[in-house]
Amino acid sequence: MMASWLTSIDISERWFNRLVIGVVTFGFLAVLAAGVAATQAILENERHSFWVNHTYRVEHAVSDYRALIDQAEAARRGYLLRGDAVALSSLDQSTKGVLPALADVRRLTSDNPAQASSIARMEALSRQLLTSFRRSVNFVRLDRRGDAIREFRAPETIMLVRTIHREIATIMERENRLLVDRNAAQEASLRRFFIILAGAGVLLMIVGMASIWMILRYTRDLTFSRNALRTLAANLEGAVGERTEDLQRANEEIQRFAYIVSHDLRAPLVNVMGFTAELEASTAALTKLVDRVEQAEPDELDPEARDAVRIDLPEAIGFIRTSTEKMDRLINAILRLSREGRRPLTAERIDMAALLRGIADTLHHRVAEIGAEIVVAPVLPEIASDRIAVEQIFSNLIENAVKYLTPDRPGRIEVTGRIAGARAVFDVIDNGRGIDPKDHQRIFDLFRRSGVQDQPGVGIGLAHTRTLAYRLGGTIGVESQLDAGATFRVSLPIVFTGEQRPTQ
Repeated sequence: MMASWLTSIDISERWFNRLVIGVVTFGFLAVLAAGVAATQAILENERHSFWVNHTYRVEHAVSDYRALIDQAEAARRGYLLRGDAVALSSLDQSTKGVLPALADVRRLTSDNPAQASSIARMEALSRQLLTSFRRSVNFVRLDRRGDAIREFRAPETIMLVRTIHREIATIMERENRLLVDRNAAQEASLRRFFIILAGAGVLLMIVGMASIWMILRYTRDLTFSRNALRTLAANLEGAVGERTEDLQRANEEIQRFAYIVSHDLRAPLVNVMGFTAELEASTAALTKLVDRVEQAEPDELDPEARDAVRIDLPEAIGFIRTSTEKMDRLINAILRLSREGRRPLTAERIDMAALLRGIADTLHHRVAEIGAEIVVAPVLPEIASDRIAVEQIFSNLIENAVKYLTPDRPGRIEVTGRIAGARAVFDVIDNGRGIDPKDHQRIFDLFRRSGVQDQPGVGIGLAHTRTLAYRLGGTIGVESQLDAGATFRVSLPIVFTGEQRPTQ
């Protein structure tokens, strides 16, 4: 059931992650598309606005031109009627501005061929009209007012003015049509812009609602998972506590059993060792007897009996003695482990640099004999733990490192340490013979050893070291290759709060 629940959580998380990526991607693309479309609509609207304003400028310029023509015509009439200087000045100013105003209109309509032809005709007509204005003024100055009036009322002059007005009307009509078309295009571009904005708003609303829905869904699932995990953690904590107590009781029972068995085995082992000594003494007496018989009556001595006394019995007794001595060492080791396992642990402040230098000092003579050195880092983390257990851990590790140095290079053993969170990590590094990677775990098993068995020992040192590290709430591991030295790493809590299971 637990695996099924965890699998469902994993599937739900994958589904949610894909959905979030899809929604975010869709929203990003939608916003990007809306931005591009809006930019295009704005640029198009600006272009239409430019041409609408351009049409207004053309109409304004044409209106200015017409106003100057009308003003000049009115000023000429006033000058002919009254002959005053004010009318003459107004006429002069108006006629001077006619051609520049027409040039302005030509510049503004240079993009329109139809308007250009009309303006060309207007320019010719305007020059003729200006010539008529000048003749009228000259007639008045020569006191030929009648000729001036006839010039003013001449059909050619009247037709000239009317033709100019018709051309102006034609130009204004074309511009008005352009204005209508350009206003329509501008309104269309504005409608497209607002449609794009509305579409983008709808898309963003959809993305927002989808995001809110996913967040609410995920929050609900997360709340459910958190509650389930809290319940599971509570149950697991209780189960772990119960299992820990069971393991502690089982461990205590095993230790008591090992102590009892080892203690009970010692008595018959002592008897075996005693009878073995008696057998050795008896064998010596029998050997002397065989020697005397062989000297006195060699033919009476059975060869099998002679070989049994001289060869078989001493060999068998030697095997018995070797086995009993090994068994005695193993029983002593088991008893020592049992006593250590039952010893209560007491935490105290430990200066690790001083403790490790003390261990190095005890091995100084042995290390000096083989030309090696032990280097302890000057500064090491201080911990609060059981001093005896910590000293036994590092004594075993450093002694093992010294034991398995190689004679083909100067031996060096280095001890370093660092803080890692709430733990202190110590490394015992050597350049000895190294350990085959396949043996990295078995060397911590009881009575198991690795590599060539050319050093004394029964295979309990590292097992005892790991047991002590576990009791202190720590761990121990090794990194090594053959002929490349070894690094034993010990991780211990900075403050030991009581026997506990180690945290990885």
